Amino acid sequence: MKREDLKKYDLPDEPGIYLFRKGREILYVGKATSLRDRVRSYFATDLSETRGSRIAGMIERATSLTWQKTDSVLEALILEANEIKRRQPPYNVDEKDNKSFNYVVITKEEFPRVLVVRGRELFQKWDQKQIKHLFGPFPGGFSLQEAMKIVRRIFPFRDSKCDPCGSPKNRQCKPCFNRQIGMCPGVCTGEISKEEYAGTIKNICELFSGNFRGLKRRLTKQMQAASKAEDFEKASTLQQQVAALTHIRDVSLIKADVVSVGGGARIEAFDVAHTGGSETVAVMTVVHSGEAIKDAYRKFTIRTATNNDVAALKEALDRRLNHPEWPLPRVFVVDGAAAQLNAARKILRQRGIEVPLVGVVKNEFHKPERVIGDRRAIGAFEKDILLANAEAHRFAITWHRRRRDRKLARREF
Repeated sequence: MKREDLKKYDLPDEPGIYLFRKGREILYVGKATSLRDRVRSYFATDLSETRGSRIAGMIERATSLTWQKTDSVLEALILEANEIKRRQPPYNVDEKDNKSFNYVVITKEEFPRVLVVRGRELFQKWDQKQIKHLFGPFPGGFSLQEAMKIVRRIFPFRDSKCDPCGSPKNRQCKPCFNRQIGMCPGVCTGEISKEEYAGTIKNICELFSGNFRGLKRRLTKQMQAASKAEDFEKASTLQQQVAALTHIRDVSLIKADVVSVGGGARIEAFDVAHTGGSETVAVMTVVHSGEAIKDAYRKFTIRTATNNDVAALKEALDRRLNHPEWPLPRVFVVDGAAAQLNAARKILRQRGIEVPLVGVVKNEFHKPERVIGDRRAIGAFEKDILLANAEAHRFAITWHRRRRDRKLARREF
């Protein structure tokens, strides 16, 4: 495939999985936070450097592309694993043997444990009779660990550090650490029955089988039945689970996705311009794979700040985050040092957004001197960060001067 081939695909800016094909053969399956951005990254000029010659060769072999949207990055991660297992694409399977992948294991016990196990350990040390359910392989170990944190907040489960109440290791039914923070349902304290816990395990199995919609429908029916029976505590718990599955906050997976993308990602940069506090404006620019995406640029006429770059930046970023229809970037870039970085970080935290943040510090000639902030993002995307910052400065200055000149022209008349 060539870059120009992308014109015939209307890829959405949403999570999902993508499949590169040669004829009917599936060469590679991947997951994406943004299908549009991720697929575009495969056609960057430095693909061999960022993804390796093997993936570059796969793109040369590929003749077509298909994809499937999902409601969240978590769902995309699970669907990717199921498709790799089912289809065995050569550029997924041959890249690593199964011993290098990660698996979700549910043990065959009275109160099953839910564990992430490396394939090497699974195939060499585990007796298969110990395993009730097995899901995977999952290519990304860090992404899977982050996914398990999300799943556990919705469906608390037992792990290897939790011993059942009354067992030889926990005769006094002492709560494990995860029980104390709400991540264990109370297996260690005897607060949950085998039947109730079996329901939790069923939910987790259905989720990792990729049946998100079926799981939500079933939980909704259970919630309605519990409410009708006036079991309001159970109905409330089920309602929270349905809501969590519907509005999964998988920003941690987006953050994990940053480093794995390498050379291709959406980078957003912000800059402020004014003259002595007058005609204060801010802008947002977008760069992807070394290219400025000018139709995604945005302008903000600052309303709340005068001669205060930090306050103007806060207003612009806050207003940008009022647009959920704009996709979150892999990295936010601000122009400035610690003051700007801290102000932006505060806004992101208030919104519950954990996208990596960096600042470009300038010298006395307004040239980039250093980049501060998230080191992993800097290492992965420094060229795009600097380009986005340069574009933001140019765009802000140009727009500000036009506004200033129009204002002066009006005064002359």
